[in-house]
Amino acid sequence: MPTRILYIPHDHLDARKGVLRDANPDTDAIVLVESRRMTSGRNWHPERLFFMLSAARHFAKSLEAKGFTVRYLQAANTVEGLEAARAEFGDLPIFAAQASSFRQLAELTEFGVNWVKNDFFLTDREDFARWAGAQKTYVMENFYRQQRKRLGLLMQGDQPVGGRWNYDADNRLPPPKNYSWPKPLEHERDEIDKQVAAQLDYEPTSTWSTTREGALKQLNYFVTTHLPAFGPYEDAVTDESWSLHHSLLSPYLNVGLISAEEAVAAAVQAFELGDAPIESVEAFVRQVIGWREYINGMYWFLGENYREANALGANRDLLPLFNDSSLTEMNCVSSTIKDVETRAWVHHIPRLMILSNLALITGTNPQQFLDWMRERFIDASDWVMVPNVIGMATHADGGTLMTKPYAAGGAYIKRMTNYCKGCRFNPSERVGDDACPFTTLYCDFLDRHRETFRKNHRMFQQLSGLNRLKDRDDLKVRAAQVLRELELGQL
Repeated sequence: MPTRILYIPHDHLDARKGVLRDANPDTDAIVLVESRRMTSGRNWHPERLFFMLSAARHFAKSLEAKGFTVRYLQAANTVEGLEAARAEFGDLPIFAAQASSFRQLAELTEFGVNWVKNDFFLTDREDFARWAGAQKTYVMENFYRQQRKRLGLLMQGDQPVGGRWNYDADNRLPPPKNYSWPKPLEHERDEIDKQVAAQLDYEPTSTWSTTREGALKQLNYFVTTHLPAFGPYEDAVTDESWSLHHSLLSPYLNVGLISAEEAVAAAVQAFELGDAPIESVEAFVRQVIGWREYINGMYWFLGENYREANALGANRDLLPLFNDSSLTEMNCVSSTIKDVETRAWVHHIPRLMILSNLALITGTNPQQFLDWMRERFIDASDWVMVPNVIGMATHADGGTLMTKPYAAGGAYIKRMTNYCKGCRFNPSERVGDDACPFTTLYCDFLDRHRETFRKNHRMFQQLSGLNRLKDRDDLKVRAAQVLRELELGQL
């Protein structure tokens, strides 16, 4: 008979970590809860729901194969599911790894769950808080360098391999011409997948695996096929490939099907064997041990109320085009949202410099945009999206995370993508019916917030350029027209 109940959230699917690290099939009953709040509490992308539910059911089955007593319960909410488990197994203590969100941590703490450390990240929450608490500004690069030293990754003594900490300057190439992008790996659907698809009345893509075996296959495919060219083109966007050379590993990392240690070790081994250059390997390592760990750490360090920040007073309702790619003629926006509609994913540059940039320069309410990003992306955990959207994407925290807003006009999109060639809007024009909305609204954004950014030394060049414009009155008229048409879904 079990003496403990171990609760496994849908994002803790690793038998080597968290509460399962010392689990015993003879004494522990495993419980997973598929809550109605989880499945229908928001306008979740069906691809995201399919992935989360099927991955958890596969994981439950794998634990049963190891001899565990496992219950995969469907209930109104997590607490109701755990109460049902106690009704079956008795009034046993319930243990779980620390929850991944403020909301679940508070809810289950009140219920009486006993917490063990969350080791799904390489950096302990308390250790990160000590680092952040000692900083004057929260510069990710400083954290990343400390991580490299602490973990001994790509290091020669106390110096970085190759003599440089990062190779960003080498990794900003636009999409190449006449280039053959490898096809993304596809995954077959098994009986569990089909059952979940039937439950959701949804036909999933073949993009995402729902098993650990498939996640490991994706990791191997990335390292052998994509990693060598990943770095140079990591900031490029092209309509010739939705995934380019990106790893497509974030969903698996974020639910536990593979670990950060495994992903980094595979990339570093490729470098050591001479199969991938330092520029690409360092870029990938930085994403995993730097940015991913930094974002999770800042989520907990900044506190639960951080998500409500709105320093720029952005109160425009979410634009209709975010929920319907057909409602805009902007090729970059419609193509990106179409990709999100199809498979619940685009890589970090379309997220930041197309979707988030549009939300920022239109003055879209950051909480509405956060909700949309949280619901639409397959890898959108709360800890991921809150700092990324509030801090990086919309500058709603007033510069706590990023000293400079990530705003840009059409020139950046033209340089880093091939979307402008097929678009009716001209990225070089600020005014007139054919002016690129990004170019118009970028200038208007700077003008609206010139006093806010006046003392920001990183914005000096942009504001100086704004002061030299001779068509500012026409620009204001065009910006007002663009915003009005975007609100109506007519641009």
